Amino acid sequence: MQAQRWAEAGPFARPRWFALLEEAGKQPLLACASDGAKQVCLPLEQQGAGLASLTNWYAFTWSPLFTGAAPDPALLHELARDLARRSRRVVLDKLSVEDGSAERLAEAFRRTGWIVLDEHCDVNHVLAVNGRSYARYLAERPGQLRTTLKRKGRKVEVTLSQAFDEQDWAAYEDIYADSWKPEEGDPALLRRFAIEEAAAGRMRFGLARAEGHPVAAQFWTVENGIAYIHKLAHRESARPLSPGTTLSAALFAQVIDGDKVTLVDFGTGDDPYKRDWMDEVRERRRLTCLRPGVPANWPELAKAAVRKLVSLALHR
Repeated sequence: MQAQRWAEAGPFARPRWFALLEEAGKQPLLACASDGAKQVCLPLEQQGAGLASLTNWYAFTWSPLFTGAAPDPALLHELARDLARRSRRVVLDKLSVEDGSAERLAEAFRRTGWIVLDEHCDVNHVLAVNGRSYARYLAERPGQLRTTLKRKGRKVEVTLSQAFDEQDWAAYEDIYADSWKPEEGDPALLRRFAIEEAAAGRMRFGLARAEGHPVAAQFWTVENGIAYIHKLAHRESARPLSPGTTLSAALFAQVIDGDKVTLVDFGTGDDPYKRDWMDEVRERRRLTCLRPGVPANWPELAKAAVRKLVSLALHR
């Protein structure tokens, strides 16, 4: 497939990302179709009695791999027909709405005989920079955030790096373990991803120290004019210093004024603190595609029909 397409697709829509998942223990099933230079591939995995998107909790989105400006509709239809011979159920998760991914895939499966249950699954907070400088952007942030930066910004020392450093990463892992965050999903995979992003020049890493001791860390990447905020954590004991806020501000300044990004992507989840930094919220959809002629699918289809009737009654 055309390598230049993958270079424009973002961190979670290129072959290397799915290869990392395989190296971490996933068992990919790649459903691919081609017509000359046109190619489409759905990275999937077996999940229970059906198939599902090949993904994990680090990924912001899931989408097909494809050549050209968009997946060829005829090839998507061909894949949907072929999958009907292999599985009674296909679940496609973390689908973007803004680029048409959710709509295209829903149409392909519906037109080939599947019943598609389309539902909200998550949200994605983003910032469109719109040519602003960091100073102008900061001036438009909530007053409480600006006051926090003014009062506490000098209480920690911030260092930014674009290279992977073993000691810095060990500090991040120690901070994460001492933070409010849940247990890390796959630290070995995240570390491998960070190493590769740094080697490609995409890594943006920040540490905040109080009296020389690391108290907050963040891992971002930048590519094709977009900054992705992957991980952030601070020690609970350092909360009064607001080290995460100070560190975020330094990284926003770096990507806006230094890297000249046009968009900052804060990933999935509706954490309240994201609203202080971001201006827009985008939806993520989940498609549950079911073969109507398979008895094993009937209970799920019946439940979906009841939910739809209840929803219609409530909105009358």
